[in-house]
Amino acid sequence: MLRLRFQDGTLLVREDTLPPRAPLPARLEEFCRYDARVQAYRANASAYPPILLRLHREGVPYEDQARNYQRLDSPAPLSRTPRFYQQEALEAWRRQEFRGVVVLPTGTGKSFLAQMAIGTACRSTLVVVPTLDLLAQWALQLRSAFACPVGTLGGGSHDLQAITVSTYDSALLVMEHWGNRFGTLVVDECHHLPGPAYSQLARCCLAPFRLGLTATPERPDGLHQDYPQLLGPICYRKEITDLPGETVLAPYETLTLPIHLTPEEERLYRQAREIYVDFLRENEISLGSPRGWGNFLRACSRLPGGRQALQAYLTQRRIARSPQEKFSTVHQLLTAHRHDRTILFTADNATAYQLGNLFTLPVITHHTRTQERMDFLEGFRRGDFPAIVTSRVLNEGVDVPAANVGIVVSGSGSVREHVQRLGRILRPSPGKTALLYELVTQDTGETYTAERRRMHPAYGKPAAPC
Repeated sequence: MLRLRFQDGTLLVREDTLPPRAPLPARLEEFCRYDARVQAYRANASAYPPILLRLHREGVPYEDQARNYQRLDSPAPLSRTPRFYQQEALEAWRRQEFRGVVVLPTGTGKSFLAQMAIGTACRSTLVVVPTLDLLAQWALQLRSAFACPVGTLGGGSHDLQAITVSTYDSALLVMEHWGNRFGTLVVDECHHLPGPAYSQLARCCLAPFRLGLTATPERPDGLHQDYPQLLGPICYRKEITDLPGETVLAPYETLTLPIHLTPEEERLYRQAREIYVDFLRENEISLGSPRGWGNFLRACSRLPGGRQALQAYLTQRRIARSPQEKFSTVHQLLTAHRHDRTILFTADNATAYQLGNLFTLPVITHHTRTQERMDFLEGFRRGDFPAIVTSRVLNEGVDVPAANVGIVVSGSGSVREHVQRLGRILRPSPGKTALLYELVTQDTGETYTAERRRMHPAYGKPAAPC
């Protein structure tokens, strides 16, 4: 009889009556490799479902010593009626054998869909999230939806329960020991999962039921092609433009505001830009290639003029991101929207703190302590602060209610980042129209950066210049 056992994030498959290296029955070699150290076949723990399915189809008897997850108590009744797309997504996930990635815009209730999926699978569940803010947010929601205890892993907490919420980093650390404790794996913001590190947490988990959630599944490195192996293929997808109506997402406008450099800023920008570009040309480095940035940094560290070129790059970028006119434009916008709730987005902490000091606004960066961040968000929710400044930490997942105006002071060329920032202001409320302003410094590298990040259906209509 075949025996299946979980060991260190892998699945051991052994047939005691067969001699070492003998072929396994049911053609399991496609999932396993022989490990001479233990004289057994070994597979990724994630191969557990297809291996069991193959054994059932072939009628091969086996003893399952690997699985250690349990059935959940029945969930509490749903707190609200699912929206049509949430029900469609759940059915699509069912049809795809309870495996797959659901793509929905920010603010459309992906966490509520996950509650529906967890209740459907009714197995011990691990929910993986990228940040401590999301860890607290998910735990609170799940505790109100399920009768069983909800534990957390991360931020100093190490509480394993029938339903557990973990950060990516904490899950990666414990999965080789606890990867057989969960029958359902839910991965929030699952575009982080593919890659050499985080993908291991999916491969070390037995869970037959898998659900990935994201608003932006594609990755620049192409590793989104690994979703079928890690979670299952995309089973349902809706973009911002597919969900009109005030009950789903607020209607919105995107406005591009051209910013100009002062004569002195332009002189310094051109001077730094020339040094930086000349270095690229002399050393035949193309930043548009997949390894361009790494090649540039390596060249800066070892070639003559490299340190000067790197400093010039940083100088021209700083000037483009934070010229004087941007700050005066932000002042005009904050004055015009003084009765609205506004989020100011920057690409770096220095600009964020500069804005916070200039306009006496709370600033949230990755340096902000958890309690302080919660206090700022609660004050923003109550209306104590009409605006809040953030570098990048509010791009993803965190519920920022009531915000209806976004000001992108600076940002990267990432389409994902730009879509996430738009999503922060789209939570619906009666009569709400969201506005996203984008400040773009003309005749600088920011113009090209802004064009790249707008390559998404949400920005299909031309930006209205002001």
